[in-house]
Amino acid sequence: MKPKVGAQVGPISIPRVTGGEPIQIGTHKDRWTMLFVYRGAHCPRCKRFLNKLNAVLPNWTDVMDVVVTSADTLEKAQADQAEFDWTFDLGYGLSVDQMRALGLYVTEPLSEAETTDLFAEPGAFGIRPDGTLMLVDISNGPAARPDLEELLDGMIFNITNDRPTRGTA
Repeated sequence: MKPKVGAQVGPISIPRVTGGEPIQIGTHKDRWTMLFVYRGAHCPRCKRFLNKLNAVLPNWTDVMDVVVTSADTLEKAQADQAEFDWTFDLGYGLSVDQMRALGLYVTEPLSEAETTDLFAEPGAFGIRPDGTLMLVDISNGPAARPDLEELLDGMIFNITNDRPTRGTA
């Protein structure tokens, strides 16, 4: 099921790797949110993408909140955050129902060497402060990812010019 742009997201509550209050998606906030969903610790392409995001994170957080999450366990997410020194807000434990609510492709692992549970394929979601979905970019596999520089430039343009949601027809 495709997520409906222009409609309310969630609300979705995602546990935070650092503990404390869960990350809330689809609730009213003071700023825009960019939500990135990645496949998990088993995916080297995800790690490269997230390392690139982390390198330019201040450019993003000057404009909006950035949240990254996967279906990984707390232990797997903590290990990746420690290994790569990611500083973005990292969630874990995305449920299959939450994946489906976001319109993500859900994949069964090829083997236990990959991972043991269903996981989400990549997605990026631009969410307005009122919790409505403005922009969606989803993939059915690890190779297709948005260009972070282009995506940020487009989001800045959309935010600055209060652009309407597209693709609603």
